[in-house]
Amino acid sequence: MASSPAQPPRRVVVCGGGVVGACTAYFLSTHAASPTVPTLVEKSAPACAASGKAGGFLALDWSDSTPSLSALARASFALHGRLAAALDGATAYGFRPVNTLSICLPSQLPAEPASPHPLLPSWVDPSASAAPPRVLGTPDTTAQVHPGLFTKAVLAASGAEVVIGEVERVVVREGRVVGVDVKGRGVVEADAVVLALGPWSGRFELVKEVFDVSGLKAHSIVLRPRNPDKITPHCLFLSYQPEPGAKMLDPEVYPRPTGEVYICGMSKDEDVPDDPATIVGEPDSIAMLHKIAGRVSSQLKTGEGAEVVAEQACYLPCTNDGLPVIGEMPEVKGCYVATGHSCWGILNAPATGAALAELILDGQAKIVDLAPFSPARFLKKKSS
Repeated sequence: MASSPAQPPRRVVVCGGGVVGACTAYFLSTHAASPTVPTLVEKSAPACAASGKAGGFLALDWSDSTPSLSALARASFALHGRLAAALDGATAYGFRPVNTLSICLPSQLPAEPASPHPLLPSWVDPSASAAPPRVLGTPDTTAQVHPGLFTKAVLAASGAEVVIGEVERVVVREGRVVGVDVKGRGVVEADAVVLALGPWSGRFELVKEVFDVSGLKAHSIVLRPRNPDKITPHCLFLSYQPEPGAKMLDPEVYPRPTGEVYICGMSKDEDVPDDPATIVGEPDSIAMLHKIAGRVSSQLKTGEGAEVVAEQACYLPCTNDGLPVIGEMPEVKGCYVATGHSCWGILNAPATGAALAELILDGQAKIVDLAPFSPARFLKKKSS
């Protein structure tokens, strides 16, 4: 990427209190040669949007079909293990290796009771599997965190000063960033600024001029089953056709060590609202997730003792080419962006944050090649 800076930035402002912003703050403050504790500006509260409402599923090799993403995911999966060791992740935010299965849910319940398949966890009803389950991941290749707890733990460990306020614009002078203008507070001066606001990153003119980032609205519910101690660490990726001729759905089920079970799916493209606090799930989508949960396990039926912990929605940040955007903004020295991770934000946040910290403080990212993710790639497409 760039050559090593003559002098690392002294004042770094990270905009966005989600998982990418938190990880960037952590790796800035723990940088070996030039530890730099940043200021982090967040409009609502840390982990208030997708970083608090995501599933927290981690996979080592599920991006291997795309080499650039594979390098990012593999580096990040390894960093998750190191962070868990450093921050007591098992206790602090539910880090654990998991088994992962693919299950095809039948459209209709079978007339006769089904025999349980040996791969099927005991808490999953035998009738939930229309075909033999397939192994997608083992404890060596798949894991999980509670995303909200992870984000907050990493942010706390960074020591960053957290400012609650809305960044209205990036202040640029003679092609170089000099700070951010925070509503009601004025300009917070900075030598480097990181825009890590998920789909809200696209609200800034200097971003909008280069690339688009949109929001995919994803729904989820969190349930506490009748007997939480009976729920084993098996993450389930489902295929489900609610009725013949209907669209196939791909819901996911993640038991958590807290005893809760997270179920997600039912997504659609939709404009992102200004305030994350106003986001609510659509009743039809939430109802379908409850139906799926009950079909998977009687432990997850609200009519049979399962408790509803949350019914929610969030917006995943998506780019036109499906790759995240990580790097320095073209023609604006000192302004960096990290967004567009779609459904892999929790997985890829550590390597994204570590690479950005290296780019900002060393002038070059070493942990992963950021060239495929550079925002400058969109300039070539617009000029062609």
